[in-house]
Amino acid sequence: MMIQNDNSPKAFIFDMDGVLVDNMRMHAQSWVDLFADYGLSGLDPERYLVETAGMKGLDVLRYFLDPAISPEEADKLTELKDILYRVMNRSAIVQMPGLEAFLNRASGVGIRLGIGTGAGPKNIDYVLGLTGMKSRFQAIIGAHQVKHGKPHPETFLRVAELLSVEPSSCIVFEDALPGAEAAAAAGMSCVAVTTTNRPEAFSAFDNVITAIDHFEGLMPELLLELSGTAKTMS
Repeated sequence: MMIQNDNSPKAFIFDMDGVLVDNMRMHAQSWVDLFADYGLSGLDPERYLVETAGMKGLDVLRYFLDPAISPEEADKLTELKDILYRVMNRSAIVQMPGLEAFLNRASGVGIRLGIGTGAGPKNIDYVLGLTGMKSRFQAIIGAHQVKHGKPHPETFLRVAELLSVEPSSCIVFEDALPGAEAAAAAGMSCVAVTTTNRPEAFSAFDNVITAIDHFEGLMPELLLELSGTAKTMS
């Protein structure tokens, strides 16, 4: 199978946590531990995953802890949570199965690669440094580079702009519901990665073209065909 050239570039845009690495439950536990220190005990980590995974730290804190928290205080608490996360999970941060081969194949057929994440710069460097992936992506946008976090489309639209690819020619890889919503708002197709949510959780999103547990055996050309961003032929 090969891609017919329609003279328009294509892009794959990846959320980072829960997509490039299976680490969202690590983040969830770190948030729960932080909240307990600030008087919010008994929070189920699964609640964080379903309701706020993928959001910026400020939005998570306003959702669970204090709707009136200032951005400055939220930055301090988010940094504390991120320190907990990095200290406790260094040995567990590895690439998702099949990811390296998938990125190689996508690059080989001319698909541009980017990251659009709700993580801050330290966590981006942490994950991409441990996994050796930073040089694989032509554009990376994090929480510190946008005014509005997911489910607002700004993150993914910024990545598409940096990659010089039209939003309609982008496919987003997301594990979180706010991320799938952001992709829809950006006019992008979405592949649901089921590390955080079950496939049926994405059923409300018309832009989700398929759900995957990992990247092993996944063909970039098939995803382009499913999304309608490129014609294919055998």
